[in-house]
Amino acid sequence: MGNIVKDSNMTTGDNKDFHDVAFYRFVIDSLPTAVLTVNADRKITGFNPWAEKITGYSKREALGKYCGKILQGGMCLANCPLKTAMNENKPVSLVETTIVNKWGETIPIRINTAGLFDDNDHLIGGVESFHDISRLKSLEREKGNLISMFAHDMKSSLTIIGGFVIRLLKKTSQIDAEKQKKYLGIIKNESGKLESLINEFLAFSRLQTGRLKFNLSATSLDKELMELSDSYELKASESGINLVLENEAELPVIMADTDQLRRVFTNLLDNAIKFSKGKGTITISTHETAEEVVIKVKDEGMGIEQDELPYIFDSFRRGRGTERKEGFGLGLAAVKAIVEGHGGRVIVESEPGKGSVFTVVLPKARDWEEASK
Repeated sequence: MGNIVKDSNMTTGDNKDFHDVAFYRFVIDSLPTAVLTVNADRKITGFNPWAEKITGYSKREALGKYCGKILQGGMCLANCPLKTAMNENKPVSLVETTIVNKWGETIPIRINTAGLFDDNDHLIGGVESFHDISRLKSLEREKGNLISMFAHDMKSSLTIIGGFVIRLLKKTSQIDAEKQKKYLGIIKNESGKLESLINEFLAFSRLQTGRLKFNLSATSLDKELMELSDSYELKASESGINLVLENEAELPVIMADTDQLRRVFTNLLDNAIKFSKGKGTITISTHETAEEVVIKVKDEGMGIEQDELPYIFDSFRRGRGTERKEGFGLGLAAVKAIVEGHGGRVIVESEPGKGSVFTVVLPKARDWEEASK
């Protein structure tokens, strides 16, 4: 496509070729998959709108850059499929790998690549198409996590309940009133865990399937964050943690579902307290850009392993070292669903032993009438 050059002395056939090239470019730009082209040095020469959407980089930012610098692919340094296709003149199909977008998020993708050669079989470049398979991978992991979690947590609670019920039925005359009360209390607690699990699952299911509608209204983020900070200050201090709110600049009022946004920040604060070391500081900080409002929740806790970060927002996901913590791994999944439902995004940065930073980015304005239908 890009190797055809025409001058002012075009013949009728040349004009046809020119229009064919324009048509092909139109088709590529219209494809619902990301497509980039490179020259023989793997510098980007073409970058369609879906590539812009997935990577976060504009066409202007990408053109002329080495493809590995823009994609930061998991296979860029070794076994690069595009390099292989160009060197061996053999297409490479359906390879799964990852890229890192403009905001530092790791995105799983599936790619197809091929070299571009002229009529004399000389290499002139390459083409790569790829699409985001985050949702597919998330569903695969959620399915495995769901089965494992239900098998473990439900069996554990049911076993405890069954054991104490049998003991009460068979040895009623040998158990005094105080022990009976204790056993019944254990049964009540375990049944409560089962009910909580089911309720969390149903709530998240409504979010995922879009059955939970957002009740949008003018929302003061300053007010909500100050109220949350006040309500969590005592809880944090009881755990030996200092809670700080840094929002000196007044934030704009946005259209949002206040209750759901509170759920986002209560989840993030609960996690920050839960996974902190019993000391240190949790900081809520805010700032705004021309089009967005940014809220960061930073802790000095146990942090998250790097290989866990791409999956931290999966439902029923509990990372290494968190198995004994309360909860079913639905909180962060709900956070992501709610923030994205508001047209925003949530980003996590973490280092084991040094804490985590969760960044919530919300748009100042959008077509909320259409979004709330």
